[in-house]
Amino acid sequence: MRFRRSLIAAMVSITVLAGTGAAAAGAAVSDEQIAITTPPAGTGAWLHDHSLGRAMPDPATATAEQAARFFAGLTPAQQQQLVRQYPLVVGNFDGAPPALRYQANQLAMRQELALQQGRASDTGASPGSRATAAGRVSALQLLTAPGHQVLAFDPRGRGLVAEVFGDLTTAQRVSVLVPGSDMDLEHFYNAGDPLKSTSGMAQSLRTEEAALAPGTSTAVVAWSGYVTPVGLGADAATARLAEAGAPRLESLMAGLSVTTDPEAAPTLLCHSYGSVVCGIAAPELHAAEGVSDMVVLGSPGMDVPDASALGDGVRLWATARNPGDWIGDVPYLEVAGLGHGADPTSSDFGSRVIASTGSYGHTGYFAPGTASLRNFADIALGHYGDVACAGDATAAGGCLNGL
Repeated sequence: MRFRRSLIAAMVSITVLAGTGAAAAGAAVSDEQIAITTPPAGTGAWLHDHSLGRAMPDPATATAEQAARFFAGLTPAQQQQLVRQYPLVVGNFDGAPPALRYQANQLAMRQELALQQGRASDTGASPGSRATAAGRVSALQLLTAPGHQVLAFDPRGRGLVAEVFGDLTTAQRVSVLVPGSDMDLEHFYNAGDPLKSTSGMAQSLRTEEAALAPGTSTAVVAWSGYVTPVGLGADAATARLAEAGAPRLESLMAGLSVTTDPEAAPTLLCHSYGSVVCGIAAPELHAAEGVSDMVVLGSPGMDVPDASALGDGVRLWATARNPGDWIGDVPYLEVAGLGHGADPTSSDFGSRVIASTGSYGHTGYFAPGTASLRNFADIALGHYGDVACAGDATAAGGCLNGL
């Protein structure tokens, strides 16, 4: 097994690096990551808490509807009691009121910040441990600053986080950004190159939406809510982490369906390895508001044979690869669990292929002034007639055909 993992990592690295030049040559070939599939810390005590005189919903099995009913049945004082005692449970419970989750996650992050500050200043710790703690301190100081609406936070592993830009309670249009590899708590923000971060992509989308439709209330969820691959290795080449992350994405979407009231189902924008997560989750997405638009960009494949395998509840848009995106050097195949299958932008996949004119590089699709960013915003806003196709919009198979 160890040899097989090493072989997969080497194959992927050679394949990708062969055509990507100096920038990609610096990418790390990583060890496997440990997926997070269990409820957050505090769940055991939560389930054994009888102080409210009622059974507590199990975070591992309760539906979003059940969670919403539970929290709606509590008094404000009882809600605050649970926030104080179980911030990680409340903060990550899909179906709980967003405002309550924001409050709980702020408390959980402040507690984690104090812990990491202690580790960063511990002279008895190794330099690597202190550096890791210092990186977390920087990220948490930013996220605990006033104005941040953190919908999910889990300090386990490399750290999971989701932040909302906009007002979920009033948003007429909601979007969810699902990132690819190398995204975690420490990389959720990137001051030097915002478009290389989950938050930067999400904020760029919302800025574009505001420019196109200033009278429309929008919200974008930047969701680094699953364990992503690190670098170029076995994790990036297989669907293991995506299969673990898909149920978490399904739960998020179910929670949004009972805590928000947009005009249409939320739009999913899935970047790179995130498109594998979206592909696996798609058949379980059943939006009460109708069909969900799903946009993939920089995709290595979606682990499905074609768009029809995503189910009737999804309308798939695939972003044409720009000339500087190294993902095009990855073989679009799946053999014995290696690779992610067919190219979503290919003519026989069944996607609505949209233009990306002006973008460059694997993370350049959200750059201001690009056709891709404009298209993402138009799709999220429901302005389908304004979408620029990669080919002839009126031809058979054009991206606007049938709309």
